[in-house]
Amino acid sequence: MLDSFKLDGKVALVTGATHGIGMAIASALAEAGAQIVVNDISKENLDRGIADYAKKGIDCKGYIFDVTDEAGVIAGVEQIEKEVGPIGILVNNAGIIKRVPMQDMEVKDYRQVIDIDLVGPFIMGKYVGRKMIERREGKIINICSMMSELGRNDVCAYASAKGGLKMLTKNMATEWAKFGIQTNGIGPGYFATSQTEAIRVDGHPFNEFIINRTPAARWGNPEDLAGTAVFLASKASDFVNGHVVYVDGGILATIGKPSNED
Repeated sequence: MLDSFKLDGKVALVTGATHGIGMAIASALAEAGAQIVVNDISKENLDRGIADYAKKGIDCKGYIFDVTDEAGVIAGVEQIEKEVGPIGILVNNAGIIKRVPMQDMEVKDYRQVIDIDLVGPFIMGKYVGRKMIERREGKIINICSMMSELGRNDVCAYASAKGGLKMLTKNMATEWAKFGIQTNGIGPGYFATSQTEAIRVDGHPFNEFIINRTPAARWGNPEDLAGTAVFLASKASDFVNGHVVYVDGGILATIGKPSNED
């Protein structure tokens, strides 16, 4: 049974995985046996990320291209397949968020978030998907969000993109299951990363809110995503298709509790 979770011989492309949640997912796939490939638009970020993987003992291949640039994606995918091997696992992780009240948000900023967080996975899925269709196998994991299900103040563009990504995930599964491709999503809750470090302190209102709102009563650690990622990338999930697995400590399961309730 455990053999069905092994990823030996697989090439896994994880976009935007030079830090944070993407790096945690890529590291987990590497530990399961996959050859990791990451991309970034910045050579500086890419070099730093590859060095960080090396410190973990992980051999990571890096390529510079923009997931929103169709020509760049086509060239990048071809180069990876030629130099590293056939991409058997695609993780669409690259994304951004802009926190602005909807009434104040510039259209160009809204479009930028949609372009990176939704159009990017479409472009990546299209061109990696074509390769997987030819081979009649493949795993695609789209990194969604709790905002795929819920709204929140000041994140209208991000919520729009992540809601759309949930449905793109379902449509990829609908169209490509017959080719032996499984497409699923992971919806992370609130995680302890460098981006949240400043607010993860005792007494900070948002820190208190998350601890109180999450049934597990803690922030997630990036490593908490490892098991779900490996499962969805492996043969163990060969009949799982079109789902988003929320790794959120139970937030979406409850309406929460009053702040004065133990």
